Amino acid sequence: MDRTAAPRDQHSEAVRAGDLARSSYYYEGAGESDKNLRLMRLLDEQYTKTPYYGIRRMTAWLQAAGHEVNHKHVARILRLMGLEAIYPKRRLSQGGPGHKIYPYLLNGLRIGRPNQVWGTDITYIRLRRDSSTSWQSWTGTAGMCWPGRSP
Repeated sequence: MDRTAAPRDQHSEAVRAGDLARSSYYYEGAGESDKNLRLMRLLDEQYTKTPYYGIRRMTAWLQAAGHEVNHKHVARILRLMGLEAIYPKRRLSQGGPGHKIYPYLLNGLRIGRPNQVWGTDITYIRLRRDSSTSWQSWTGTAGMCWPGRSP
């Protein structure tokens, strides 16, 4: 048998050189248990329905369904599956590439009299169906509006 013709990979060379233990070279992981595979399927289905559920909510949901799990187990499975709750991350208001940055037109302007500069910010809060809408401007002026009536 000609050993020089056999292809060599870097791991087998590391074993020969003594840099890697033979047990590490031949080790095969045990894989996931049937219980974990069941939990993975359930978590995947629930994540599809409610992608905003985090580890704590997923844990509570599984416990309510009768599964004995803790948050560490759920966190490991979700990390293994590459799932993460959808929520606003940091720096979301950063402009994208090619986004035009508009200049600040009031820079260097000395505001010294009333009504020289105006601005507004209207915040809409949906309370209930057929309910009122509240708003507030930058100056602190507040108001209420009912359906069918203008402010």
